[in-house]
Amino acid sequence: MIETNLTPLMLSLKVAALSTSFVFVLGMVFARWMTQKDFWGKNVLESFFLLPLVLPPTVVGFGLLMLFGKNGFLGQLLHEWFNITVVFTLTGAVIASIVVSFPLMYQSAVAAFTGVDQRLENAARTMGASEWRLFWTVTFPLAWPGLLAGFVLSFARGLGEFGATLMLAGYIPGKTDTIPVAIYFAVEAGQMDKALFWVIIIVSLGMGTTLWLNWWSRRNVRRYANQK
Repeated sequence: MIETNLTPLMLSLKVAALSTSFVFVLGMVFARWMTQKDFWGKNVLESFFLLPLVLPPTVVGFGLLMLFGKNGFLGQLLHEWFNITVVFTLTGAVIASIVVSFPLMYQSAVAAFTGVDQRLENAARTMGASEWRLFWTVTFPLAWPGLLAGFVLSFARGLGEFGATLMLAGYIPGKTDTIPVAIYFAVEAGQMDKALFWVIIIVSLGMGTTLWLNWWSRRNVRRYANQK
């Protein structure tokens, strides 16, 4: 009989929700800045932002382990100043998810902000709107469809993160055993029924997320076409 402990599901949803909240804000901030500024080294910085997309998750996890580990710069800083430990904690899982899902949000936000009509923004400026008010009353509403798409994709990516999470957060039942990690160790232990159960759960979540995003995108495309 399959174990009915739903802790991995709860942990996965918690990690995905927390990481996506951070990624949504960070992705918007950096995307807005990058679309408005032109400076030396911009391409290098943007390549760095997108690096987690092309690196194996274990490489990303190794880098995070070196950074947040016991002897890492940020790891020592957090432990000495705030008594916070990242390795083998749920915080580590959230950080890993933030890093691997950030490129998806960043790319979506860049595309969304680039698609905003600059004439509308300039018109708001001529009417005396501050940059802060301009962003929330003009730019953000116009870019919202692309930003929402990035949010949903980042959530799905955070939900399914495995490699970097395993490297940084490890496998501690009841604390860091998210669904992907639970699947791996269930297979390692020969518990194929348990692994299949979690595979069905995460596939259902991922499929539901992408189906909703596709439906929402098509609806907005049709609405835009009808308004023309």
